[in-house]
Amino acid sequence: MAGGDEGLAGVPRRLFHQNLSLLRNRRLHRMLALAGHELRFGLPGPGDGVLVWGASPTAWRGEAVAARRGVPLVRVEDAFLRSVLPGRAGGAAPLGLLVDPVGVHFDSRAPSRIEQVLGHADLYDSNIFNEAGRLIHSLIEADLSKYNNFDPDLPCPEPGYVLVVDQTRGDASIRASGASAATFRAMLERAKGDHPEARIVLRSHPETALGLRAGHFGAGDAGGRVSLLTAPVSPHRLLAGAAAVYTVSSQLGFEAVLHGHRPHVFGQPFYAGWGLTQDEQPLPRRSRRLTHEELFVGAMLLTPLWYDPCRDRLCGLEEVIRQLEAEVRAWREDRHGHVAAGMRLWKRGRLQAVFGGVSPLRFRDDPAAADRLAAATGRGLLLWAGKEPAGFKPEAPCLRVEDGFLRSRGLGAELVPPVSLVTDDLGIYYDPTRPSRLEALIATPLTDSQRRRAEALIARLRAEGLSKYNLPGAVPPLPEGHRILVPGQVEDDASIRLGAGELRTNLALLQAARAANPDAVILYKPHPDVEAGLRPGAVDATGLAEMVLPGVDPAALLAQVQEVWTMTSLMGFEALLRRVPVTCLGAPFYAGWGLTRDLGPVFPRRTARPDLAQLVHAALVAYPRYWDPVGRRPCPVEVALDRLASEDIPHPGRWNRALSKLQGRFASLAHLWR
Repeated sequence: MAGGDEGLAGVPRRLFHQNLSLLRNRRLHRMLALAGHELRFGLPGPGDGVLVWGASPTAWRGEAVAARRGVPLVRVEDAFLRSVLPGRAGGAAPLGLLVDPVGVHFDSRAPSRIEQVLGHADLYDSNIFNEAGRLIHSLIEADLSKYNNFDPDLPCPEPGYVLVVDQTRGDASIRASGASAATFRAMLERAKGDHPEARIVLRSHPETALGLRAGHFGAGDAGGRVSLLTAPVSPHRLLAGAAAVYTVSSQLGFEAVLHGHRPHVFGQPFYAGWGLTQDEQPLPRRSRRLTHEELFVGAMLLTPLWYDPCRDRLCGLEEVIRQLEAEVRAWREDRHGHVAAGMRLWKRGRLQAVFGGVSPLRFRDDPAAADRLAAATGRGLLLWAGKEPAGFKPEAPCLRVEDGFLRSRGLGAELVPPVSLVTDDLGIYYDPTRPSRLEALIATPLTDSQRRRAEALIARLRAEGLSKYNLPGAVPPLPEGHRILVPGQVEDDASIRLGAGELRTNLALLQAARAANPDAVILYKPHPDVEAGLRPGAVDATGLAEMVLPGVDPAALLAQVQEVWTMTSLMGFEALLRRVPVTCLGAPFYAGWGLTRDLGPVFPRRTARPDLAQLVHAALVAYPRYWDPVGRRPCPVEVALDRLASEDIPHPGRWNRALSKLQGRFASLAHLWR
């Protein structure tokens, strides 16, 4: 990827434009600045350049200025992985740009930078070639395309069809690639003639399906063995089921190549002419023969500028895939809106930020009333898991919400908002009496790229000592011997009520650990909420533990023990991350899979035997949603770790601290009144 202090090759440092829309385009300004360029409104001088947006209707102004002043013309366009929604549908700023001082990638009448890269660059460096293969699989696994406002759960036609790809009328890429509206009619007739017995699926462009721009095919073209597909189905699933693909110049043709197709191409898009397509209009100057990995290297790794909006920096494609995956998940879960129930007042601001980005949340106190409203308005029900009434059967689609396992720098009981929240459409992770989405994820085998990501995450958590609350606290000198850590818990916690066995108190846990290990060094760590006086569970460990360790960093402590005994504490999971053996007397989400010694309840559903990477990917990548409190947008787990490690998280403030103390007083009184 080009960029940094050296700037983009062949692009003048100062670029001028004559368009108000570019003046307001902050993402464009920022990405060019990070690449070492300055974008200004006005007229260029010697040594400067002129920037225009592709072949837009206003590009003629810049073209005329550049010609009159004899300075280079630079064109910029969205890269091939853009955003959730199309720009015309209110999509966010693009995550990637193609900055081209040669031409523009969709105009085959003259060379472009991407054509030069594909035609002349060394695309078979073994390292980058292997990375390309991995990233192609990652894109397809993540179900990401240029635009991503499709529903991955919508059914595709039965496999075996011929896919004919429509585009929007008047699009510059059609005319500039040597095609016209008549080309689409000819393409459809050719597909029918080539496959006289096959089903033909006409796939509408996403902007046509949204009613933003007309396409070339409509309902009048369907009939018999020809069907019109306007539903927002997954492009990757559509390509996976196709027997053949026909296109003029759509990006779907590029993605078809990545799926192993050799599409019939009736225009001259950037991916045609390299031996990977069946070209109706061959382009003689493209004589090189490429593999699909080499095409991907040029189009996705070497040519674009990619931008990380959370870290505010240029980045590689992998970071963009992870960021877009987080944004797409949020859009898909939230696009119909939610009615939220069981949410305390102090939580609502963060919940609104995390789940209300597409449609603002509507809060109700009573879950039943919230469910009725959600069902009546076509929204989903967002329910704080601990507030779900017994036997509750919602009518609306329901997501149960809880804090994630990498939560914050500070306690929830002190009203520190979380950077991660989990959502569960089946149950909730701490309730083993019924299935949960986390259980299903744990039992799902990993792909190679998912495994690599999980292993990198484990290594980073160990190296940086990150945990759920990330509270400071040095570990004092510990007695020598076989050290067993016994983490205390909040005794009225739902994980104990629902997942503990016969032992349900911190005292009983200590007694069991001591009885089974009379010669060991027992170290007792009270739960931080109990230490702070905010929740019940205090215990006198005299005679049962050699040391009580309040206010100690749990990650640092786990590095100095040989074993952990717990009921259902998350510290058992954090111990597994660090390869510390764990004995469970309850049934937390990480127990019952063969990774722990289980002395508590056994749930027959947990028959899979995942390894640690599989458990970690499920619990820390696939299950939670992460929210960047600095960039104020969905983010991948890696960004959340950056925030937790750097302490770059806005503090909740004095009001939250005072409110947390008041909340603790009421909690203590309620415990006494029981």
